[in-house]
Formats: sequence, structure tokens, C-alpha cells
Amino acid sequence: MFYVYVYVLQSSQDEGFYIGFTGDLARRFEQHNNGESKATRFRRPLKLIYYEAYLLSDDAQARERFLKSGSGRRFLKKQFKHYWDKYPICFATA
Repeated sequence: MFYVYVYVLQSSQDEGFYIGFTGDLARRFEQHNNGESKATRFRRPLKLIYYEAYLLSDDAQARERFLKSGSGRRFLKKQFKHYWDKYPICFATA
């Protein structure tokens, strides 16, 4: 079975986060940390703090769009309240 993942990375550089989706989470995470992604190249090192698996790419893309929205950011803030308390994050960073 093929899964599509929506993921959240946290930057150790600026404590901000990045939300994306991919069909190969391990490879994509490696690409981010190797500087192969323009969006995160200067924010390394990154750590994977959350992911969800979907069966359909359309569903994963819709979830990614939601998590990048104001409502999605509020969801993440509530979902990981204890994590954010321990590891503060900048919600203004995309």
C-alpha cells in the first residue's frame, strides 16, 4: 500500500516550522536536512515533530493546506501544547 504523508518539521536554527507533504517521508526528510530544499536550506538542522499518513494524495494536499492556514496553526498549537511549552516555536514562520 502506498501512503502520502503530511509532516511538520521544526528548525533548530530559528525554532520555526515547515509543513509539507510527500510520498517518501524518510527521503524527503533527508533532502530537507541535506539542504536540497530551498524552503528549508538555511533553517537546518531540522527535526521531524509530527506526521500523518493518507491513502490519497488529494487528501494529504488538502490537509497540508489546512495546517498552513490560521485554523491549522491554531490546531497545531493546541494539539502540541505540552511540546510547544517545552520547545517554543515561532508560529509566524511558514
